[in-house]
Amino acid sequence: MRPGELRRRFLLAFFRELRVVWPILSGLVAAQLVLGIIAGHFEHWPLGDAVYFTFVTGLTIGYGDVVPSHLLARLLALMIGLIGILLTGLVAAVGVRALQHAQEDPVRVTTSRRPHGQPHG
Repeated sequence: MRPGELRRRFLLAFFRELRVVWPILSGLVAAQLVLGIIAGHFEHWPLGDAVYFTFVTGLTIGYGDVVPSHLLARLLALMIGLIGILLTGLVAAVGVRALQHAQEDPVRVTTSRRPHGQPHG
């Protein structure tokens, strides 16, 4: 298979698989944002800083320029980080699944998806 065709099939499969897990992904991101805003409230951060902290922590980058000092905010930061690991794993799994679909032989896929008992022709 040509690289251009593989890329096209991968992207199509990736977005098709992403639609399946979208409710989970959006729920996890929403949970992260809520936790980050709550942490920002305890730390008296502006909303922008709280959202920035949420994504930097959730992506496990952790620059260290915005750091919680209250115990509850630190616990919330741990939860944000754990959810971020789940998100990363979920997106990686979607990518692996899409690559598997992209590399499948189209002839084999169409014949293997026929309902049982239907003729091949």
